[in-house]
Amino acid sequence: AIEDYEKLVSKGKDDAYVHMRLAEAYYNIYNSQNAEKYYGMYIAEVDTATAEAHVRYAEMLKANQKYDQSNQAMDAFANKYPQDVRAREYRNNPNYLDGLLNTETKYTTTVAGNLNTGNSDFGVYEKDEKVYFVSARNEARKNYGWNKQPTLDIYVADKVADDFSKATLLPGEVNTKYHEGTIAISPDGNTMYFTRNDYTDGDYEKSSNGIGQLKLYTAKLVEGVWDDVQEVPFNNSEYSTGHPALSPDGNTLYFSSDMPGGFGMSDLYKVTVNADGTFSEPVNLGGDINTPGKESFPFIDQEGTLYFSSDGHLGLGGLDIFAIDEGKTSLADVTNMGQPINSTADDFAFSYDRTAKMGYVSSNRGSKDVLVANDEIYRVGEVEPELHLIVKVINSENGALIANADVDVYNDAGMKLAGKQTNASGLTDFNLPGKKKYELQVNAEEYESGSASVEEDAGEELTVVVELDPIERMITKEEVILNPILFEFDKATITPEGAMELDRLVAVMKKHENMVIFVRSHTDNRGSDTYNLDLSERRAQSTVQYVISKGIDESRISGQGFGENDPKIKCGSNCTEEEHQTNRRSEFKIVKR
Repeated sequence: AIEDYEKLVSKGKDDAYVHMRLAEAYYNIYNSQNAEKYYGMYIAEVDTATAEAHVRYAEMLKANQKYDQSNQAMDAFANKYPQDVRAREYRNNPNYLDGLLNTETKYTTTVAGNLNTGNSDFGVYEKDEKVYFVSARNEARKNYGWNKQPTLDIYVADKVADDFSKATLLPGEVNTKYHEGTIAISPDGNTMYFTRNDYTDGDYEKSSNGIGQLKLYTAKLVEGVWDDVQEVPFNNSEYSTGHPALSPDGNTLYFSSDMPGGFGMSDLYKVTVNADGTFSEPVNLGGDINTPGKESFPFIDQEGTLYFSSDGHLGLGGLDIFAIDEGKTSLADVTNMGQPINSTADDFAFSYDRTAKMGYVSSNRGSKDVLVANDEIYRVGEVEPELHLIVKVINSENGALIANADVDVYNDAGMKLAGKQTNASGLTDFNLPGKKKYELQVNAEEYESGSASVEEDAGEELTVVVELDPIERMITKEEVILNPILFEFDKATITPEGAMELDRLVAVMKKHENMVIFVRSHTDNRGSDTYNLDLSERRAQSTVQYVISKGIDESRISGQGFGENDPKIKCGSNCTEEEHQTNRRSEFKIVKR
């Protein structure tokens, strides 16, 4: 059709009708340059251009990054069709493009490697370390006239680390010589819902006006093969039904359809999947989610958030991905996912795993320089937030800045991640992954050790002030006072928290060079006498060796385990947990100053 109409143009025999037909044809293959050209000519020539023509003209201008002209086209559309919900949405947010183009992204997109070919590939659905998707790579199929590519089949590949195995045709009776489309699989893995042209049991049906519609089908997994293909009962050869999605529990099936009674060219619907495999009547998701345009390719994540593609809501051009949280139904709750998930091209078939923080989106964004836009699969990941952590170390008594303090950062598993010293202003800083918990341990000569915690909600920048007590507060006439020395359960291995306390002892002994310490290690009275005596002895010697490893001469520290023989609280067999904890202790007696 394009060739025939272009011949009319070249011969000067074109008119508004020819321009409209060319605009629609180029729009359908997402050739944005020519679609923009002919929509512009058509709208300028007639006063009866439809709302759809105006909206698509604005979309093509956006697709070609002519944003000011796109806004002008939307203004003209809104003036001509003020009651259209898309016009009202635009009037309520005329600067929407600035927000979409300038908002900091939360996601990354990369081409999904060997899932793509030179033909159309789209619609990834991942389950049980396998990815299922739609592809026109099967050269054994007949070419489809629209894009001169083979008809679409469903393929499957194993997910291997960060890559995929070679894709193969889905085994069973799902694929045919006609188009198959996107899928969803039940939680138990035994039922597949999929899209196909209206082709059942060898019969290809068309609507009364000669259009081959899409239908939804089910298939059962039997010994590794997808068979027993059945139509769903709400199909109809007079309209399309396709692009299935399932709720996390598998009890609700979502799909798109242009069945009568909807709000636009394609709407989102849902049905209940009953325990016996039957379905309720389809329910339209309503006029705040659905628009006069196209809504399609739904997906539901683990938390019930609905994602879908739309060219009716305000976007960057073509189909964009939108989201609405579970339980929300109003237009104000519909959120554009923004760049880079969305682009100025068609973006659709979004799926996402919140736990893994990764997913997929399909788009023809990479093929704007060809006659027919080609779909490709992109992987989606989350941008890791960053935290700029500033640490200030001061004297707790007078607020004096402490230079050359050692500041160490640990993750919540106790692993040291980084260490720096404070400068003359008592400051140091770290750039760390955001939205994580951290523990800070701070040591300085002449001071007791200090610590601080950083919570997950710290934001992008946080300043933490750590106050250190002068070291003399720790020393009594008879001993050096420390917080409890923590060991791994039932072991003599010192924990990071215990090590921090022992670092305080090391600081004291380095300041008082003649000080000699005797370590007394005690347990509570749970367990046998022999076992407790052995455990306490091992912990005492582990403590001694740690202090020696920090530069204290072995002649200045020794230790002994006393088991349960010298409790601080004599509570016998009636000890409370708090009393057990008090008895389970290490003491650092001063033998010589």
